Amino acid sequence: MKTDPIFPLPDEDDDTNDAVLSAELAALGVRLVKMEGRVFVRFTGLVKYQDLRVPYQLVPAHGVLAKPGKWRKMAPQAQRALVLERASPAAIEALHVSVFDFVRQIAELADDCDFDAMTFLNTLAELETSEPAEHVYDRIRQRIIHAVEREQEERHAARTKQSINLAEYPASFDVASRMPRRFIALLGPTNSGKTHRAMEALMKAPSGIYLAPLRLLALENFERMQAALVHGRPLKVSLVTGEERRLAEGATHVASTVEMLDSRTRVDVAVIDEIQMLADRDRGAAWTAAVCGAPASVVYLVGAPEARRAIEALAERLEVPLEVHVLKRMAPLAMEPGAVRKLRNLKRGDAVIAFSRREVLKWRDMITDIGLSVATVYGNLSPEVRRAQAERFRNGTADVVVGTDALAMGLNMPIARIVMTTAIKYNGVEEEEISAALARQIAGRAGRYGVHEEGFVAGYDDDTHAVMRELLKEKLAPLATSGFAVAPSIENLHRIAAVTNETSLVKLLKRFVHNIDVPDGFFYPRITDEQSERAIWLDTLTLTVAEKFMLSLVPISSKVPSLQGAWEHWATSLAKKRVCKLEPDSGSLRFLNLQEVEDACRRYSAYAWIAYRQSEYFPSVELAQALSRAASERVDALLQAQNAAARQQRSGKKR
Repeated sequence: MKTDPIFPLPDEDDDTNDAVLSAELAALGVRLVKMEGRVFVRFTGLVKYQDLRVPYQLVPAHGVLAKPGKWRKMAPQAQRALVLERASPAAIEALHVSVFDFVRQIAELADDCDFDAMTFLNTLAELETSEPAEHVYDRIRQRIIHAVEREQEERHAARTKQSINLAEYPASFDVASRMPRRFIALLGPTNSGKTHRAMEALMKAPSGIYLAPLRLLALENFERMQAALVHGRPLKVSLVTGEERRLAEGATHVASTVEMLDSRTRVDVAVIDEIQMLADRDRGAAWTAAVCGAPASVVYLVGAPEARRAIEALAERLEVPLEVHVLKRMAPLAMEPGAVRKLRNLKRGDAVIAFSRREVLKWRDMITDIGLSVATVYGNLSPEVRRAQAERFRNGTADVVVGTDALAMGLNMPIARIVMTTAIKYNGVEEEEISAALARQIAGRAGRYGVHEEGFVAGYDDDTHAVMRELLKEKLAPLATSGFAVAPSIENLHRIAAVTNETSLVKLLKRFVHNIDVPDGFFYPRITDEQSERAIWLDTLTLTVAEKFMLSLVPISSKVPSLQGAWEHWATSLAKKRVCKLEPDSGSLRFLNLQEVEDACRRYSAYAWIAYRQSEYFPSVELAQALSRAASERVDALLQAQNAAARQQRSGKKR
């Protein structure tokens, strides 16, 4: 930027006093400059430090004199006095000392990082600005700090890449990778009997594990195995989920949620249910881990046909022999000729599908109002409540079940017809049409084999009916054959921390996602958005990496203020090493509405999840489970009471 010297002052024909002053300033290494709407003095000089020779031209702290308009209005003598005051020998010496100290700091920092200090210090002479010297120092400091950070980032990225190679992911499951295994894929639509076949093989095996996508399914198959007789004897079965442990002495079989896979205990048979969940955005990593790490001689992979190519790719990569059985649906499924259109056209055996809790309860009330009794199923309900509601439909106490797509997985009910109230669902960001895969999974619940000869599907309105017809015709795309999700383990994070000295969970998770070695992309690092968001807040607390990682995984909704508040309270308590006990419920559930009791149930379950991992500071695990059961019973009672009240109100209207 061009600078204009403005001595002599104010005109070329000024008297010799101004010329003398200009010469005096030049001799001191001072120049009067007009630039950037300011009049100021700039000092020049040279600093020597070790083998460095650093020239500079800088504005001292009080070097700005005035704006040009104001400067022109000042008398020459006043201008002269102000310049000499600001360009005093003491001011010149003070700036020189500050430059020397700054040069020394930058030189030492550059030497530590093996940088050339002059790359940064040349700016002291080259930068033409009216900014005070301290601002220039700050800008140079930021440059070298950023350079250090970039260099450190590159070094840490390289070390992280060397520390974790995802091509070696299967070998991290020591037992499974060393034992001979065989995969059997049982693939087919809903109601094809695939899970039944796998469970029969599991129960006949001397030992085994069932891995479920939901607590509800784990509980259902736990009880199924408990009731089975093998060679005239009942099986000894344990239930293991994140929130609950029912451990049977001498158990040979375990029903577990997929995230709770025990990869160290060898068994004869493992069943991995809903294998198409390999493609799930948030939970797919748990299925990748199960396929790679299930320590069983025979592993049954049970799920939808579109998972076939993905399973074949995994089996080839793991060098495990695979046999594939594709099963057909046992009872045919057909679209109704037309939409339902009116409430009175609903009938016993129907399942009415909506996609939110509010809509489910709205349809329940409308259906109850026409004289049909209703069971309700939606995601916010605990597994115990969902099962109790489903049982009311099974035994005929409820004529119709109204539910969300939670009905599509894990509940076997004698549904004759699926009625879709809509084909639009909120995906967490926006409302969109449901996928063909979800439409088929929901529709497949109709026509339970052995109960109904055929299943039917209908839309409530004409548009939804037409959309469902097209979705059920659509050919489903196969799952991808690479990019299988891998979630970070605490061992991974500790390994990254060891080579980078980082303790921030945010940074460790980012390094896992962006810096580890992913040679061919067959396995790919993933973290959930919620875990990433939680990590930001957890890094503000005094917690170990392991504690922050554990808390980032607590299964509790951050979208419900009361639940988010409970989670923050638990995290803060752990940071302060304060024991967090639950108090027995003294009947307060009776004063809560349905939503509040549902949330209480989820809160107690989440406490139990933490208690199993940090029992020293969360000792009330048994009480949490008891309170969760009490809350579940209260939710079920409220749902039944609401149904009864609606029927009574209708009877009153009739009379």
